[in-house]
Amino acid sequence: MARLLAFFQVSLDGYFADAAGGLDWARPDPHDAEWNDYVSANATGGGMLLFGRVTYELMASYWPTAYALESDPVIAGQMNRLPKLVFSRSLESVAWANTRLAQGDLPSIVRQLKANAGEDMAILGSGSIVLQLAQAGLVDEFQLVVNPVLLGQGRAIFAAMAQPLRLRLTSTRAFGNGNVVLGYAPAT
Repeated sequence: MARLLAFFQVSLDGYFADAAGGLDWARPDPHDAEWNDYVSANATGGGMLLFGRVTYELMASYWPTAYALESDPVIAGQMNRLPKLVFSRSLESVAWANTRLAQGDLPSIVRQLKANAGEDMAILGSGSIVLQLAQAGLVDEFQLVVNPVLLGQGRAIFAAMAQPLRLRLTSTRAFGNGNVVLGYAPAT
C-alpha cells in the first residue's frame, strides 16, 4: 500500500499562509547550503504529488517557467516530471505537464490511490486537502518545516479540525537558517 506524506511550511506561530494568503515568508535561503541541499534531495524523490486548486495554480505558475528551469533546474525538472493530481470543484482543465484533474469524494479517491498505487504520494501545501485527509485518517506522515518568523495572523492549517488527532514524533532536523523540520505520524 502506498503511503501519503503531507509536507508544509508553518510560521513559528502556526500559520501556513499569511493573512493575505501569501507564502513569501517561507522562501528558500540562498545562504544556507545545507538547507538548499535538503530541499533539492527532497525534490528528487518519486511518487505522485497531490494538490488543491490554490496550490496547483501557484506551483503551475512557477515551475514550468524558463526562470524556474534556470534558477532551480533540479527541483523544476522533478516538479515538471512527476505525476500530479489536482483536486478541485471549480477547475475544468489543467495544463501543467503530467497533471490530471480529480473531482469527486476526496477521501474515497485517495483511499483507492493508496490501495492501488505502487509509489508513495505527497501533498505539498494544500491546507484544505491536508485537513480533509488528516480527518479521514489517510495521512501516514506529516512533515512540518517550522520557519523562524512570527506572522501574527494568517491561515492555520488545522483550525477547522473536528477532533484531535494524536501524533508521535518520528524525526527532527534543524538548519542554520533557523528552519526546523519535524516529522510526525499518527499515534494509533
